[in-house]
Amino acid sequence: MSIFGTIMSKVLGKTPASPATSTQTAPPAQTSGTTTAAPSVQASTSLPSVDVAAVLDDLNDKATEELDWKRSIVDLMKLLSLDSSLAARKELAKELHYDGDMNSSASMNIWLHKQIMVNLAANGGKLPDDLKHLI
Repeated sequence: MSIFGTIMSKVLGKTPASPATSTQTAPPAQTSGTTTAAPSVQASTSLPSVDVAAVLDDLNDKATEELDWKRSIVDLMKLLSLDSSLAARKELAKELHYDGDMNSSASMNIWLHKQIMVNLAANGGKLPDDLKHLI
């Protein structure tokens, strides 16, 4: 299973066929010409809603270290017991069609985190209010 599919499965209990995509421009901090994998549609009302914060906060309560899943792709991946190495994040970036500079890990990490949150929301995940600005 892909890294993206594993994340979706662990949080939502299901795996979408593929990441939602569009051609929105990346934030200014990234290389120009970068596109995002943000969906151009809202989550369908027919999808069962999963409280993303409840799932991840529950996992965080059981973790041996405090992880900031709301702001860090590395912490989110650690929380889900996934490889959070740079190589794994580069693979996830490829899965989500990141075309920015993979050597700029800070920009890539911010982009990855946003794309995961956007895709969780597009597939029935209910994001907490403090993350809704990402979608």
